[in-house]
Amino acid sequence: MRWALVKVSLAVTVMVVLAFALPLGMVIKEMAKDRAFTYAERQAAAIAPTLTVTTDRAPLERAVATTDAGAQGRTAVHIPAVGRAGGAGRPAVEIGRRRAAVADLELTRRSPRATTTEVAGGYSLLQPIALGSGDIAIVEVFVPEAEVTNGVDTAWLVLAGVGVALIVGSVAVADRLGVRMVRPAQRLAGAAQQLGEGRLAVRVPEEGPPELRSAAVAFNSMADQVVQLLANERELAADLSHRLRTPLTVLRLNAASLGDSAAAEQTRAAVAQLEREVDTIIRTAREAKPQTQPSAAVGCDASAVIRERMAFWSALAEDEGREVRLAGVDRPVRIPVVGAELAAALDALLGNVFRHTVEGTAFAVDVHRSAGDDAVIVLVSDAGAGIADPGAALERGNSGGREGSTGLGLDIVRRVAESTGGDVRIGRSVLGGAEVRLWIGLAGRDGRGTSRRGQRPGRGRKGRRAVRA
Repeated sequence: MRWALVKVSLAVTVMVVLAFALPLGMVIKEMAKDRAFTYAERQAAAIAPTLTVTTDRAPLERAVATTDAGAQGRTAVHIPAVGRAGGAGRPAVEIGRRRAAVADLELTRRSPRATTTEVAGGYSLLQPIALGSGDIAIVEVFVPEAEVTNGVDTAWLVLAGVGVALIVGSVAVADRLGVRMVRPAQRLAGAAQQLGEGRLAVRVPEEGPPELRSAAVAFNSMADQVVQLLANERELAADLSHRLRTPLTVLRLNAASLGDSAAAEQTRAAVAQLEREVDTIIRTAREAKPQTQPSAAVGCDASAVIRERMAFWSALAEDEGREVRLAGVDRPVRIPVVGAELAAALDALLGNVFRHTVEGTAFAVDVHRSAGDDAVIVLVSDAGAGIADPGAALERGNSGGREGSTGLGLDIVRRVAESTGGDVRIGRSVLGGAEVRLWIGLAGRDGRGTSRRGQRPGRGRKGRRAVRA
């Protein structure tokens, strides 16, 4: 915007300067020419009184010498010859140097009015003067080219200087005005970007033109509203989680009365784990504050998180007679995702397997790096019936036609992937059922907010090893 204003101001000022300077320059040139010829006419008129009295050479030469142009050798007098009866007559008189052509002199005598003709080195003014005898004498005054253009170059340089000064001044003023408009706009854009990155405390100074001040007020109001909405959401999450404590307490008491069997111990362990998760949700919701750094800056070891969650789900799988296979977690794998978020995503995927497949259905979890080493891929596959409409299943709140499903589990998984520049794909697994591919980018997002992911590796299951809980 700043450079656009400068360019517009430059174009307008240049057009205005040219519109005034060019005609003014031509007027100055014509004025200088008129001034030179007016001076020459006065020099010619100074000889007219002498010509009306006498045509003798001596008096005329003295009259020519008394003028400035005559003293410089630029005045000439041309008197035609006069014939008389009986053969006697007056010869032609030529005083000074003739520069004009004879044809021009004759033309001036036939039309007795002052004319100007171009000669070598300048111009000649031919002034006709009527003699007492009725003949026409011609006074020729030479006007050098230097006098015709005297002062024109200086005037044009002054005009050019004034024009350049006007252009520079207008550009400077436009630049200052542009800065006043652009800086508030840049601050507003920067604040919007920071808000998009999760820095909820950012605000914009209400400065600049009225329109940008209004935009800054609207932005600050929006940011306050976002903070308030997030606070309300955290309170709601905490309240809902707190309400679960009562049925959890009853469930824990009932589990305590089951005895000492292996199934009872597993039930009590599951209830304790569920209670810890609810406590974590309440504590996190109560203590959450606006982020000053993107959450992707905090990472975790994906292998450790997956091993820990698989230890929990493997116990349930053993009770239902499910075969569990786990691969790719034998070495640390750092990803830019908080451990709790990855655990929630994995629990959502494995919970779907247990809810939507019959007992005894096998499932597998694979973890490996992409071919370009720019992403980590987590594959959760099962041997069930699969997902009929993968596209619909990825939409928030859409269960894809599965009974008893809210459709929010896959949305949790999708948000975890997209926070790193990755994505989630659903397809058919080699086990025969559904395969959910969680692509977690290691390079993050670029400046346009799109994934910087390279080509995906194949669907091979090489390197998978069986783990029995």
